Amino acid sequence: MKPPTKNLSKVTHVASKGGAAKAQTLFNGGFALHQKGQLAEAQRVYQKVLKLHPEHFDALNMLGVIAAQSKNHLQAVELIGRAIEINPNIAESYINRGAALKGLKRPDEALASFEQAIKLKPDYAEAHYNRGNVLQDLRRLDDALASYDQAIKWKPDYAEAYHNRGAALKGLRRPDEALASFEQAIKLKPDFAEAYINRGTALKDLKRLDEALASFEQAIKLKPGNAEAYYNRGNALQALRRLDEALASYEQAIKLRPDYAGAYNNRGAALEDLERLDDALASYDQAIKSRPDFAEAYHNRGAALEDLGRHEEALASYDQAITLKPDYVSGHHNLSLCRLLMGDFTRGWEGYEWRWKEAQLEKSTRDFTEPLWLGKESLAGKTILLHSEQGLGDTLQFCRYAKLVSELGARVIMEVPEALLGLLKNLDGVARLVVKGSALPRFDCHCPLMSLPLAFRTDLKTIPAPGSYIASNPGRVAAWQNRLGAQTKPRVGLAWSGNPRHRRDRNRSIELAEMRSLLRVEIEWFSLHKEVRDGDAGLLSSSADIRHFGDEMDFVETAAVVELMDLVISVDTSIAHLAGSMGKPVWILLPISPDWRWLLDREDSPWYPSARLFRQDKIGDWDTVFQNVNLALQTWLSALSSNS
Repeated sequence: MKPPTKNLSKVTHVASKGGAAKAQTLFNGGFALHQKGQLAEAQRVYQKVLKLHPEHFDALNMLGVIAAQSKNHLQAVELIGRAIEINPNIAESYINRGAALKGLKRPDEALASFEQAIKLKPDYAEAHYNRGNVLQDLRRLDDALASYDQAIKWKPDYAEAYHNRGAALKGLRRPDEALASFEQAIKLKPDFAEAYINRGTALKDLKRLDEALASFEQAIKLKPGNAEAYYNRGNALQALRRLDEALASYEQAIKLRPDYAGAYNNRGAALEDLERLDDALASYDQAIKSRPDFAEAYHNRGAALEDLGRHEEALASYDQAITLKPDYVSGHHNLSLCRLLMGDFTRGWEGYEWRWKEAQLEKSTRDFTEPLWLGKESLAGKTILLHSEQGLGDTLQFCRYAKLVSELGARVIMEVPEALLGLLKNLDGVARLVVKGSALPRFDCHCPLMSLPLAFRTDLKTIPAPGSYIASNPGRVAAWQNRLGAQTKPRVGLAWSGNPRHRRDRNRSIELAEMRSLLRVEIEWFSLHKEVRDGDAGLLSSSADIRHFGDEMDFVETAAVVELMDLVISVDTSIAHLAGSMGKPVWILLPISPDWRWLLDREDSPWYPSARLFRQDKIGDWDTVFQNVNLALQTWLSALSSNS
């Protein structure tokens, strides 16, 4: 990320008497060799100088610089320290010692050395710059920014200072300012490949992905052997969902740097997105081999193992990620989800509270002055706010707890998304329903809906599973009954895709064309979608097999239509939760690695007694699922016929 510290100082001390003069002449020749990069020759000359003049400041100083350039930082500190003892008033020597201390990972001492250089020479731009680098390493980003600004004040064309200033601003989550700083570095130094790389990362943070990609490609043009440029290019391509190209870019980064742990890790993520899970697992393993303390690679390895159905191994991998990085939010969160999926509700619910520290959910954290209730304090005579979070299906699943909360003596206010307001207005146990984002009435404590299972210490045996807890509107049911007309065939509602922004949507949603095998003539089919994807819209509009009502289908209307269905068939989306919460027969089609709430290896759901689950046998294999559903439909139709 940062250009190397400049630590070849100018000559700062000249001796002039007797043998000292001869030593100085010899030193000047060594310094000329040093400037040409002939370090071994320069080192031999400097050592000859010290034989003639053991206290030659510049020879000691330059030998220290060569030691630092050769990564022998301990020797560098010793040599430059001896030089400083001879003359403690030369700012450049403190710069050189600070660089060596930084190389030894002794940042506090390095910082003190750079600050001494500044004390001796307040307008020393390089000292301010190097001080900023150490402060940035210490994550004192505001101080680092101020130090880079000082460097730029004294040296306005200091491209490296603008570059590292951009890195500090990026760390402070000020991406627009970071971008401007990287661009100024490039303006001052047009061949600055590292600045193009970091400009690209800032553009990526700003979701300007095509521009980010162009910036990484310019870095590659300037430095074709720069592995980091290929790595970041891969990241941009992955974000653009150009997965094969991303994979190729990561592989080029690895070719250039065979131990590049980050590239192996992100290569694994691209392979996972391409559903090449065994290859992804191997890539994560290689990342860990290259960097054994790589917590993120252990975490991603756990996710791949989970998708492969190797859940015990996934738990172990998540545990290792947390051991290496105890405050690893995603590690704790995904460990909890894996435990919930496996039915370990006791530890699962506790770990699930880590979700609030995830970057995606952290923005939704409610900063209430009223205390969080998690089941310990009495609610008798108190007013509690239950507030929704995450998806609509989550709200539909966990609003069932409102009745249990009210039975503890509380007055329940529930905050829900506007889309669910009409549907939930008569929910049992709720005294008042409010729309999310509107002004809230007074309350004594609060609880997110998905923390209620923890508050009630819910396990598999105590899941509150009433046959139905959400009711359709009788008036709307009557209106739809009139509109649909007399029923002559069994009615089945379909939902085949969910929110495309869901992080696992590629696993759970399918195309309507894939469901065509279900559309038997002896069934009247209904789309339960309000919106459909572009790829499905044409088929739906041209098909006489499915009735679709589109924009009319808010949740109140959908519930009324569901009430008139004999069966609902749905992928894992809010429609499945709606049908289950109404107690309607619902068949839910699941990927091999389902969301945690559907558990493992069972055809029923303890959350929804009316549900039947159809699971993939292998990754991406919906054909087998449809074959099983077709067989079940035939049995179901036969049962209906025999009962009529």
